[in-house]
Amino acid sequence: MINEPAARLNMVEGQLRTNKVTDEAVLEGFLTTPRERFVPARLRGIAYVDDDIPLSNGRYLIEPLVLARLLQLAEIGKGDKVLEIGCGTGYATAILAQIAASVVAVESDPQLAAAARANLAALGCGNVQLQEAPLHAGWRAGAPYNVILINGGVAEIPAAISDQLAEGGRLVTVTEGGAGPSQARCGCAVLMTRAEGKLSSRPVFDATVDVLPGFARRPAFVF
Repeated sequence: MINEPAARLNMVEGQLRTNKVTDEAVLEGFLTTPRERFVPARLRGIAYVDDDIPLSNGRYLIEPLVLARLLQLAEIGKGDKVLEIGCGTGYATAILAQIAASVVAVESDPQLAAAARANLAALGCGNVQLQEAPLHAGWRAGAPYNVILINGGVAEIPAAISDQLAEGGRLVTVTEGGAGPSQARCGCAVLMTRAEGKLSSRPVFDATVDVLPGFARRPAFVF
């Protein structure tokens, strides 16, 4: 039988803290959030492995280290309003709820959205609004946001989402890092910021995650 609190501690101390994750609020969020709750029951025994875990309908819970480094990169403060795109079953949402003032979580898959609602309610995450809507549009009704997390891979960051970033805001995600034929995986974590009304972005670290629905590169027109 898996000792889940011990596995959670091992994840934080062995996977995160030893791999450039130093933000104590982020580490505490991972330490206190039961990752096993957010994966299919048959996979609870591997909830804390350093790898993506399949959820359903081609969606994944991304590996702890990639998520932790994205959250650290976003420099989330206690007063920040966060938009999470692609919340899945709500794991990152539950962590965000502990380190930000409020979270708007968007999920397009009804099955995953229902699971996220149940999980977040069970954990008492009262500062989260979960919206069931297409991912590629974000949630303009709540904009602007201090932080935007696109919780998965994208071919590129749509203007419809970056436009929802507040002055001084930070957007983090993983973008396409190569020209593979399937375009199903992405390879570079990026930080986008808005300063004096202008957007800029920079690559930060290598990462490989699956592309979220609606964010794949459109096929180029060929004569």
